Amino acid sequence: MTNTTNQSWGGRFSEPTDAFVAAFTASIGFDQRLYHHDIRGSIAHATMLARVGVLTDDERNAIINGLKEIEAEIERGEIEWSVALEDIHMNIEARLTDRIGIVGKKLHTGRSRNDQIATDIRLYLRDGIDAVASELSRLRQGLIELAEREADTIMPGFTHLQSAQPVTFGHHLLAWQEMIARDQERLLDTRKRVNIMPLGAAALAGTTYPIDRHVTAELLGFDRPAENSLDAVSDRDFAIEFTAFASLLMMHLSRMSEELVLWTSAQFDFIDLPDRFCTGSSIMPQKKNPDVPELVRGKTGRVYGHMMSLLTLMKSQPLAYNKDNQEDKEPLFDTLDTVLGSLRAFGDMIPAIRAKSDNMHAAAKRGFATATDLADYLVRQGVAFRDAHEIVGKAVAFGIEEGRDLSEMTLDELQRFSDHIGGDIFEVLTLEGSVAARNHIGGTAPNQVRAAAQRAREALATLPAHALDQKDPTQ
Repeated sequence: MTNTTNQSWGGRFSEPTDAFVAAFTASIGFDQRLYHHDIRGSIAHATMLARVGVLTDDERNAIINGLKEIEAEIERGEIEWSVALEDIHMNIEARLTDRIGIVGKKLHTGRSRNDQIATDIRLYLRDGIDAVASELSRLRQGLIELAEREADTIMPGFTHLQSAQPVTFGHHLLAWQEMIARDQERLLDTRKRVNIMPLGAAALAGTTYPIDRHVTAELLGFDRPAENSLDAVSDRDFAIEFTAFASLLMMHLSRMSEELVLWTSAQFDFIDLPDRFCTGSSIMPQKKNPDVPELVRGKTGRVYGHMMSLLTLMKSQPLAYNKDNQEDKEPLFDTLDTVLGSLRAFGDMIPAIRAKSDNMHAAAKRGFATATDLADYLVRQGVAFRDAHEIVGKAVAFGIEEGRDLSEMTLDELQRFSDHIGGDIFEVLTLEGSVAARNHIGGTAPNQVRAAAQRAREALATLPAHALDQKDPTQ
């Protein structure tokens, strides 16, 4: 082989790759972030090869020491990545051979770049999942603590963005917490399918060397080796599944963002966000813009796009590996970056929210929020619900004409619509009485909100260790 063709595959070629094609097909510009996981996989592979007698102990030690030195060089910023070497694998292998000589060329025995990259991505994504799970735990904890503080704070509950029934701010926050808890459950389930090891599948058909894939899987912390070599190198379901999880999560964060944007507006004025999460206007000096939730809401679309990109990438691929799969990394990397950034922003911002409880309470008094409570009261007096619904509807129409809420009417006025209404009705028509009356699991009563918060806290405590305090692989 001459030095004009790629050292990893140029033996059968008679001319070098066109310079544009070399640049067009190279992935080192984005897959260099996999260096730690590539080296980790190579160390495990060399360890296994020595254990089964393919490498000597001295060769294994030289390879491992060389790889560790290269990793330190990369982290010091001393490596110059070569487009001519295409990808992270060949850049590291070439540097290893430069350092330790021909022994470095033995590292690739019994594997292919096909199973190598599939392993690198799974290792990288597994670490990414653990970092995301940790951020989800932090966000859930912030929501739970804020919900407990605001368990008694009454606000309007909405359907169709119209005032419906009174709830508490704590109850609303725990609804967000339920969304995020489901997301975390989905993520941890996804991790199970990520944690399968492709290494040993080689190009597509396995290898003739006496490898022990269970040893490598144990060294790398995988649950087991992949069962089928063809599927092992070509499967990207795990990446698609992660982007599907991410799409659902971002949808939830976007819904939360929309409400935060509304609530900070002058028309709602329910909450205040600290200045550090907002920006101003270059022309309007009074503006305080909720940029963090707005930007998270906007980033949701790019994550949706990445999921569709990966689905489209895989939809017509024959087995096994195809060069198309090089296009899996940038959507996956950006999805992980976007999710981690969004969660960090929310994890910092949510505990800092300040509720404007007086404004919330005043808003809950508008819109006849206790109308359903009046209907329920009539039912308890023996009125059929449909009749009670009509009676209350007429009372609301009267209130609209008079510009008064149900609680502001006199007993005589209310009794015009039904003689089943007694003097105890005003206990029912208070906002406090309304939320307290829903005293069942999942209800709005403040004691139920606190109990739900405690159950959520206990559920967090049962999460596996890899869902807490993880290092971010993107840094």
